[in-house]
Amino acid sequence: MFFRNLTLFRFPTSLDLSDLEQQLAECALKPVGPLELSSRGFVPPFGHHGDALSHGLHDALWLTVGGEDKLLPGAVVNDLLQKKLAAIEEQEGRKPGGRTRKRLKDDLITELLPRAFVRPVRSDALLDTSLGVIAVDTSSRKNAESVVSEIRRALGSFPALPVNAEVAPRAILTGWIAGDTLPEGLTLGDECELRDPTDTGAVVKVQRMDLSGDEIARHLESGKQATRLALVLDDHVSFVIGEDLVVRKFKLLDGAVDQLESTERDDVTAELEARFALMAGEFKRLFNVLEKAFKLSKADA
Repeated sequence: MFFRNLTLFRFPTSLDLSDLEQQLAECALKPVGPLELSSRGFVPPFGHHGDALSHGLHDALWLTVGGEDKLLPGAVVNDLLQKKLAAIEEQEGRKPGGRTRKRLKDDLITELLPRAFVRPVRSDALLDTSLGVIAVDTSSRKNAESVVSEIRRALGSFPALPVNAEVAPRAILTGWIAGDTLPEGLTLGDECELRDPTDTGAVVKVQRMDLSGDEIARHLESGKQATRLALVLDDHVSFVIGEDLVVRKFKLLDGAVDQLESTERDDVTAELEARFALMAGEFKRLFNVLEKAFKLSKADA
């Protein structure tokens, strides 16, 4: 259950979560209706291995927003629509207008929805209540905002805002590649994205390369700036962070995962609990480093 991406938001550490389980239950996932395109709500983080809609450990919380999406391919709708339009044109001797096209398309969707396949989806989130930060397992800002909106719907109020840096992330990332001292515990990875600061400038994407080498140095000398950079924290976590402050390719390395292998567990629930505990601890360490390096602002209480 390790997260792969982290889209981050800040919220006040004074947030009251004393009635969380009851509030989540009132917004639990309901099956998508016959005429609905989708449905969203909370589901147990442990899936079929638990009933609770949240899992807490110390100051870390694991929430999961589940969903059901109807699969209604646009090509199928458009094909049927064209057939109906052709039949009307042949019968009436004229092409149907825009309003007729829209009405026919709406009617087709209403007709097809009850027979459409349903695709289950889930989005996981980790809340650290002591840091006042939520990490949503997605690199899509839109999907992350959707999860935050569901939490807000359940709590009634959830003043969470995307993380904001008081310094330019691009300048920090570029400086690290250029030789500036990295925060304690961080080392350069083998991947980066360099962009010319002009709107139509060149973009260079590098993978599996020594970022301290001459080739990268020449790109920096030509004025390119780092917009994404791979980093490693204490041989425990590797990740790529962008100027948008989204953490991508988040991965726990052997130095961290070895802690799991050294402990025997008898069931799936215990394994999930151990994995969450490990990830929550590594995330806290990582966020503390990023918060200081980028001077991330806190949410107003």
